[in-house]
Amino acid sequence: MLAAIWAQDEKGTIGKENRLPWHLPNDLKFFKQMTEDNTIVMGRKTFEGMGSRPLPNRQTIVLTRDKGYRAKGVIVFHTIDEVLDYAKTFAGITFIAGGSAVYEDFLPYCDVLYRTVIHHIFDGDTKFPTVAWDDWTLINLSEGSKDEKNSYDYQFETYQRKVAAD
Repeated sequence: MLAAIWAQDEKGTIGKENRLPWHLPNDLKFFKQMTEDNTIVMGRKTFEGMGSRPLPNRQTIVLTRDKGYRAKGVIVFHTIDEVLDYAKTFAGITFIAGGSAVYEDFLPYCDVLYRTVIHHIFDGDTKFPTVAWDDWTLINLSEGSKDEKNSYDYQFETYQRKVAAD
């Protein structure tokens, strides 16, 4: 199964200078909980923005056009088809985890979307691509509120792709 997972602000901002423009521990915890023992796919810039280190207890795939790119502890793919072929044979969930162009490339193939909406507007340089929300059904919504560790109200949303009528 292929799924996308991301956090965004109220205007769709997902990044600034290849990093998250916020610190929201509960979203990081959610990301870890969802992706552990699965695979995450990200572009080279996103991977390098995380310090060029694979996350523990996950298989990391870095998608790049650079045929000579190497990074320790990850699989490097160069095409969408390589990732799709991998996802077909992987028993768990293959999560698309950024950046914007990678999300845009894989949205047509995703079965599920996991979106965290942070109820704030941040300064950023990267937006999540446009989603055809009519193709999706909201199947879970969980509200989160700010506390001593989380500076913003937020919500976790799960969407499932609608099945096309015959």
